[in-house]
Amino acid sequence: MAGNEWINGYLEAILDTGSGATAIEEHKPVSLNLRETGHHFNPTKYFVEEVVTGVDETDLHRTWLKVVATRNTRERSSRLENMCWRIWHLTRKKKQLEWEEGQRLAHRRWEREQGRRDVTEDIEDLSEGEKGDALGELAQPETPRKRFQRNLSNLEVWSDDKKEKKLYIVLISLHGLIRGENMELGRDSDTGGQVKYVVELSRALARMPGVYRVDLFTRQVASPEVDWSYGEPTEMLSTMCSEDDDGNGNEMGESSGAYIIRIPFGPRDKYLRKELLWPFIQEFVDGALAHILNMSKVLGEQIGGDRPVWPYVIHGHYADAGDSAALLSGALNVPMVLTGHSLGRNKLEQLLKQGRQSKEDINSTYKIMRRIEAEELSLDAAELVITSTKQEIEEQWGLYDGFDVKLEKVLRARARRGVNCHGRYMPRMVVIPPGMDFSSVVEVQEDAPEVDGDLAAITGGIDGSSPKAIPAIWADGVFINPALVEPFGLTLIEAAAHGLPMVATKNGGPVDIHRALNNGLLVDPHNKEAIADALLTLVSDRNLWHECRKNGWKNIHLYSWPEHCRTYLTRVAACRIRHPQWQTDTPLDEIPQEESSLNDSLKDVQDMSLRLSVDGEKSLLNGSLDYTAPASADPVQDQVKHVLNKIKKPESDSTDNKEVGKKTLDSVASKYPMLRRRRRLIVIALDCYDSKGAPEKKMAQIVQDMFKAIRSDSQIAKVSGFAISTAMGVSETTEFLKSAKIQVNEFDALICSSGGEVYYPGAYTEDGKLIPDPDYAYHIDYRWGVDGLKKTIWKLMNTPEGGPESSKSSGVIEADDKSSNANCISFLIKDASKVRRVDDLRQKLRMRGLRCHLMYCRNSTRIQIVPLLASRSQALRYLFVRWRLNVTNMFVVLGESGDTDYEELISGAHKTLIMKGVVEKGCGELLRTADLRDDIVPKESPLIGFVNANAKVAEIANALKQLSKASVGM
Repeated sequence: MAGNEWINGYLEAILDTGSGATAIEEHKPVSLNLRETGHHFNPTKYFVEEVVTGVDETDLHRTWLKVVATRNTRERSSRLENMCWRIWHLTRKKKQLEWEEGQRLAHRRWEREQGRRDVTEDIEDLSEGEKGDALGELAQPETPRKRFQRNLSNLEVWSDDKKEKKLYIVLISLHGLIRGENMELGRDSDTGGQVKYVVELSRALARMPGVYRVDLFTRQVASPEVDWSYGEPTEMLSTMCSEDDDGNGNEMGESSGAYIIRIPFGPRDKYLRKELLWPFIQEFVDGALAHILNMSKVLGEQIGGDRPVWPYVIHGHYADAGDSAALLSGALNVPMVLTGHSLGRNKLEQLLKQGRQSKEDINSTYKIMRRIEAEELSLDAAELVITSTKQEIEEQWGLYDGFDVKLEKVLRARARRGVNCHGRYMPRMVVIPPGMDFSSVVEVQEDAPEVDGDLAAITGGIDGSSPKAIPAIWADGVFINPALVEPFGLTLIEAAAHGLPMVATKNGGPVDIHRALNNGLLVDPHNKEAIADALLTLVSDRNLWHECRKNGWKNIHLYSWPEHCRTYLTRVAACRIRHPQWQTDTPLDEIPQEESSLNDSLKDVQDMSLRLSVDGEKSLLNGSLDYTAPASADPVQDQVKHVLNKIKKPESDSTDNKEVGKKTLDSVASKYPMLRRRRRLIVIALDCYDSKGAPEKKMAQIVQDMFKAIRSDSQIAKVSGFAISTAMGVSETTEFLKSAKIQVNEFDALICSSGGEVYYPGAYTEDGKLIPDPDYAYHIDYRWGVDGLKKTIWKLMNTPEGGPESSKSSGVIEADDKSSNANCISFLIKDASKVRRVDDLRQKLRMRGLRCHLMYCRNSTRIQIVPLLASRSQALRYLFVRWRLNVTNMFVVLGESGDTDYEELISGAHKTLIMKGVVEKGCGELLRTADLRDDIVPKESPLIGFVNANAKVAEIANALKQLSKASVGM
């Protein structure tokens, strides 16, 4: 073949079977330099053995068709050569990516083992059995059935006697288009099986005994691209029933049932794919929080005896909803449950194996790093993670920093025995297969006596529809699923429901299905003879075939929606049920609700200065209120009088009783801050610090300018309050204010220690000294392992990678006792060039079972660690939940950079005013290796405004006025 000598060379190499010129030794990385001329290197043989035989040619099919269609010999030869070199470069890139991924996985395994060793050292009182698990030794084998029985032995199964519970459950599924009827499944990649699953789960849960209301939160979309129904704020999923009409003895009320609640976040007039929703997650959280607070009050009036009915659980579906559920769970202090559906690390691993895209390209397309971080955060906060199979636990969740199968067993064993885990925690993983609707299936009449009616009990469907007869095609046969790996195996359950025995792969979900149904045989998908033998066995042995069929029908109820929900509620009930502490410990806190009612009745009154507190104190803003004044003909005054009459007064009119009453009311008033009377809150969160971490003088001037800007409008001033949010401790904060000649009582709230403590000047005091909000301290105490964190942070920061621990005198950090307190660990940074980034520290802490919120602050002079549920942004949500000061009425003042928690303060439903040029140097370079800011903070938002550092008071006031007109979704 003239002109094709290079092809002849490769053909000769193919025919050459000699083994002396092998380019790559097995299991060893190769040099990718094409100019390498080693003694044993044969580029032609290398091309054949390592490129042509290993490449996936499907992407090159079109090119090959063009080559075949080319008649000109020279052009055809040229195209064929170009095609081969494309294969060469593609495979070379794939080899490089595989080698890099192999190195990363090896390093990760080393870090995992190092983390386990550290845990073993820190937990001194391990039992002998636990030591084996911690060090990676295998425990004695246990049959799956025994393990299943042991796991459920101590759980009280959810039953009909739970109907008096009247639970409120929140589900979250953000992406895709969700509605109850005529679901557009397959419309796009986001509107698929998950949409159908969460809708059916909502309906099924609402029908369970003890469940009063289920809210399914999703995104509101009012776009011409989609149907108008996706813009409706509320959609009822289950029909309203009268008492006992739901079939489970549930007492149905005005707000009972299942609902889709659509929350606006992001651009309301655009339908966004899930990869573009990340910057708007915090907007959703704030909107959902407002709905939950309103609903908890409504349900309290209906079924809670006028006490708020908090969500029993918040359940996030997929990474974006998991991130949201973690923040909502932290803001409300209620348990969180997570279902991953599909996982980012697993997808990243599969995409890298294909070798077509680099990690950076994959992240650009799928926002995969943001998704993985959301999944890690979800693991931090989740009480329970629901999976479909054990394979999902071991092979998918096992890829995450926040979950270690072996360490989880150790910590769970210690918890069962009541032994201290020193703040370490791993979420509980449970297998609950997805429920199915068997309404299209009825049992064959001839087998009815043998099935015991189990199938008939579940074929009515969730909505009570009539069952249909089995199609004739299912009358006989065997269903086979020989996939190499089957994550779950929904088709196997459907086949069992239709009476077909199964032959299925032994890799993945079919193992769990076979254990439950016992209706077929498992095979090795690589063994053709085994597959053939299994099929022949079932079709030739009629007794075995009928037994498998009967077993499938008998046990299929295990995959029905009622069974799924029963197992679900049983598992959730075993979690540590948490609710806001003040619900029971501060009974007088119910009185501000009356004040709120008064405020609502005066919404249309022009003089908004009228503010009444529970103790009946007179307004100090605009005159006084005379309790003894005669009734007025004015209807507004009648409303005021009506509310005032509801306030409890002393039974006796004696002077002594009046004095006692006055003292009691004064005491009550001192317990509650002015925040509950505010309609607007200005939060100053500027991180202006010098090289030593001390606040700069210009911050004091900005605070004064903010005061002047707000007070320039008397009407706004009457309803506005101030808060300061800082990494400084309370003593340092008060010292700074004193040096700036600013009264601490000018602020309604002080958020100190990076969100570790909240103070209310003028309210929570003892002998003239500020004391932290005890309810907030209880609120954030969840999973706070202060002792384990202190020791681990010290060791990680003062130990070079793979080296010995440094001495205290030469270490990277040292204790900062002045800034530390019960809910904040603070260290001074001696050498900022040697510290680890936040994402690196988070990874190592998660591998050791430690959950927290850590940040570099004060111009990179300190690192602070606060509880997982604490942060400066979450503290604002706490103020919303505790004092009903809506986040949408908060204005957060920031610089262009700040501490590493800076990004969290920008996003959300609050208004953000960024002052350019105020903060000269922040800590952003210590946050993470990859830049994910565009996936966390929206590039453009009507809720974000800007002013220059030298802006005058009038300019600041105007910027705040313009921001006040903005709303979410504009």
